[in-house]
Amino acid sequence: MSFTPIFVVHQHFAKRAGLHYDLRIEIEGVLKSWAMRKEPPITKNVKRLCIPQPDHDLSYADFEGEIIQGYGAGIVKIWDKGEYRLEEHVPESKIIVHLDGVKLRGRYILINTPKGWLFFKS
Repeated sequence: MSFTPIFVVHQHFAKRAGLHYDLRIEIEGVLKSWAMRKEPPITKNVKRLCIPQPDHDLSYADFEGEIIQGYGAGIVKIWDKGEYRLEEHVPESKIIVHLDGVKLRGRYILINTPKGWLFFKS
């Protein structure tokens, strides 16, 4: 039996933080999460700054709906979802994955910088 990890991108219309996108990648049994202000890159040469967020339960990958209370209150929709293959993972430094979603397809890199993580298609 083989195991294929998942990823999801939530489009989040938060009342306080405004429209943003939450990238979530399954690593070590949780959804590692980053928030970005603009739509995730679907072509090369486009970089997005991502700010780390708390890990989420794997069950959150299927969530769509309204968060009623708290900082994240607002509407959440799935923007893209799929499986991925991990190429490289250096904790707190770099993640290279091959995403197989509807919108995000191909090799993507997350690199930690002093200002946050950069996410781009390679």
